[in-house]
Amino acid sequence: MSGQLAGKVAIVTGAARGLGRAYALRLAGLGADVVIADLNLDGARDWGEQLGADTVPREIEAMGRRSIGVQGDLSRPADVARLFDETMAALGRVDILVNNAGGAIARESGPRASETTQADYDLLMDANLRTTLLCCQAAVPIMKAQGAGVIVNVTSQTGVSTLPGGLLAVYGASKAAVASLTRTLAAELGPCGIRVNALSPGIIMTARVAAQAAARGIGTNAQAESLPLRRLGEPDDCAGVVEFLVTDLSRYVTGQVICADGGAVLHPN
Repeated sequence: MSGQLAGKVAIVTGAARGLGRAYALRLAGLGADVVIADLNLDGARDWGEQLGADTVPREIEAMGRRSIGVQGDLSRPADVARLFDETMAALGRVDILVNNAGGAIARESGPRASETTQADYDLLMDANLRTTLLCCQAAVPIMKAQGAGVIVNVTSQTGVSTLPGGLLAVYGASKAAVASLTRTLAAELGPCGIRVNALSPGIIMTARVAAQAAARGIGTNAQAESLPLRRLGEPDDCAGVVEFLVTDLSRYVTGQVICADGGAVLHPN
């Protein structure tokens, strides 16, 4: 176990499975105590993702770190306040915030801008932009009082470049807004010793993506071959970027959006 983050406390949202879990385990491996925040703390079971213990917090405890799980809807201010209150009560500080919660979760409309209902617009903006903003707003006073902090927001390839035919349009718009928010927060908070950057994943083969690949046409060999690196991503590919962004390796980096997409945005549609 590396000790680069020894004594630090991290909150990772959307961390009960998939990419969020990969980020949480990476931070714990670097020595941090980690809070797992999710709408469903048992979410890994829904997609057949195999854990090393009953829950992600218990996986982290088995690594010798402290961890708690907080379940809630982070688009609701009361749930965000409870997350940070429980974190401070249990662990006493917040040094790192990784805003991973969200997704392309439209329920009743098609993937193009002209097809998106008002209900799905609200859902996508709440899940991706509102959760990020609320969690940043809750973290900032704590980090300012400590004199330092690191925030990593998770955007998406679709927030940097368009997909063929304009697919996932409103999801992409919400993630583009996260990228813009990241830059403005970096400008605001830099004088306070707080760095803010973003990670932009491409197609990453999580258990959920693998389970939905055939039905949704994602994670295909053709998509892999279209990339300059000729392969789809794995969760650890993104976790490595998070490691860079939360450690002193990036101590002079703020306001940046780093793409981990195999080069997908080199050939925008």
